Amino acid sequence: MNSKTNNQQEYIELFDQNREIIEEPCAKLLNNARGKAYTAFKAIGFPSKDEELYRYTDIRPIFAENYGMNLGRVETHLNPREILSCDVPNLHTHQEYIVNDTYLRQENKNELPEGVILGSLNEIASTQPQLLEPYYNALAVNGDGISQFNTTFVQDGMLLYIPKNTTVETTIQLMNVLRTNVNILSNRRLLIILEEGAKASMLICDHTTEKKKTLSVQVAEVFIGHGASLDLYELEETHSENRRISQLYVKQEADSLFNHTNITLTNGLTRNSTQVSLCGEGAEVNMYGLAIADKQQHIENNTLVDHVVGHCNSNELYKYILDDESKGIFAGKMLIRKDAQQTNSQQSNRNLCLAKSARMYAQPQLEIYADDVKCGHGSTVGQLDENALFYMRQRGIPAEEACHLLMFAFAGEVIDAIKLDALKERLHILVEKRFRGELNRCQGCSLCK
Repeated sequence: MNSKTNNQQEYIELFDQNREIIEEPCAKLLNNARGKAYTAFKAIGFPSKDEELYRYTDIRPIFAENYGMNLGRVETHLNPREILSCDVPNLHTHQEYIVNDTYLRQENKNELPEGVILGSLNEIASTQPQLLEPYYNALAVNGDGISQFNTTFVQDGMLLYIPKNTTVETTIQLMNVLRTNVNILSNRRLLIILEEGAKASMLICDHTTEKKKTLSVQVAEVFIGHGASLDLYELEETHSENRRISQLYVKQEADSLFNHTNITLTNGLTRNSTQVSLCGEGAEVNMYGLAIADKQQHIENNTLVDHVVGHCNSNELYKYILDDESKGIFAGKMLIRKDAQQTNSQQSNRNLCLAKSARMYAQPQLEIYADDVKCGHGSTVGQLDENALFYMRQRGIPAEEACHLLMFAFAGEVIDAIKLDALKERLHILVEKRFRGELNRCQGCSLCK
């Protein structure tokens, strides 16, 4: 897989040779979408650096590595809590596990309200296809080559369905665990559906247990109904050999609320893409991101907020702290369509480069076709405030400690937006450890240590 053509072609041949193996254990719903996605993938392939959205993250060499894929659905016989126990102090969560790209069945569903469905995407698509048919691949169907690749090869993932006017009080925690003794490509799918008036909070953690070359491809589709509310937190804590490509598609109906926080503590290469469509008046989205990188780490957050109708609000705040030869990318676009009058949309990207060799690339974009809106965006890249450092040194604070305090204060604005107090407190501790070099790799989930 050296050339761009061979890169795509080898996956096409892999699918052609193993199509029966891939489709045999899968629900008809997944296989029907698979055929269309395969046709699209053959036509467009993986995105290239020639495309503006992938200008700073070259995807094709990532897929050129020699990875194994669990196409034959080799069963995993293990207790997930023996792999990774992740109990955030003072935060009671309902825990679910995906190991590589296979959902691990759990029986402790009693604490969930009546009507809530949570489990294997493939199993539920087999037993209740009529429930998922209006939703599965409805948002990702027109996505780029990454989404088409995911839909072509996906065999499992997780479904969360919350019926009308149901509130899930317990935070749902999904742990994506990469556990392997060989280089592996994990291809998983998430489908989250909140019907009218439903409410929930969810924490998704990405972890690794062995330092092998790993690539995780995740596509998530989220539907938030009229008056529904979802708080979604994503935390990556992996290692330098992991590549994470995540695409999140969100559709919001009238008067719905979506709060999203994405934090990268340790990684190798990460590209997060988030696309939110505000399709009903009164919808609101708040998006926060924090990326901390050093060495040769690479982190990109690419966002699109599409104001389809008027009287909606969106707010974005993404912050990066970069050291050594790390690279950060933020590309955020706010699209205000012609019928989206009375829109209020704000976007902010602020960045610290601690070393001259660190690189930050920012592309804030604002595309407006309506004339009665309040919109603003901006991006800054700088270093630690020398005057503040001098002031702290004059009062006896050592130079290194002063730097840590300023960095911690810079990151605090994102962490403080988290509504779960126990998670907020724990992340304050983890971020401080990260700055002090005490959290330089995945440690089997430091959330609970």
